[in-house]
Amino acid sequence: MIRGLLVGLTLSNPAHAADFWFCWIGANDYTMTGEMAIPDAALSKPVITATDVTHFKITGYHAGQFLGTWDIATRTPDDTWVLNFDPATRSFMPGDAPGYGYTQGWNADGTAADCGAGEFGFNSGNYAQDFCIDGVWIEESGVPPNTLFLVSTVPVDPLCRIMAPLG
Repeated sequence: MIRGLLVGLTLSNPAHAADFWFCWIGANDYTMTGEMAIPDAALSKPVITATDVTHFKITGYHAGQFLGTWDIATRTPDDTWVLNFDPATRSFMPGDAPGYGYTQGWNADGTAADCGAGEFGFNSGNYAQDFCIDGVWIEESGVPPNTLFLVSTVPVDPLCRIMAPLG
């Protein structure tokens, strides 16, 4: 019985994962925080994609007020899930990266209008990086497609400040 439990735990938890936190600053007081886990074995790839990520969650804000959240744990088959991350530079590939169309689609495709009723999403495409809220493109959240955002190995707050570790 214990052997079965250990095998089950081994299969359900990838061996060691790198944890990252990130923060995006959009236009007009729109911000987003997020977190993701990537198995150590994937960190040597030139580009990490959505299929490599084992944990991913984003939370959107406007003027510090909560707008919504989305994560891959509750993702439905209709949710857009595109991710391109460069582990060497610890950066998300920007929306104007040649040959990619849109590089980040986190419950929002290239139109940023498919997040669904009552849902939240983020898109980085060749036109802009922006939010989708309640199935509507939030144009005023948009920033240029080549905008980089903070990626950290410790948590960040909605103002994109790195939070000091406790202890």
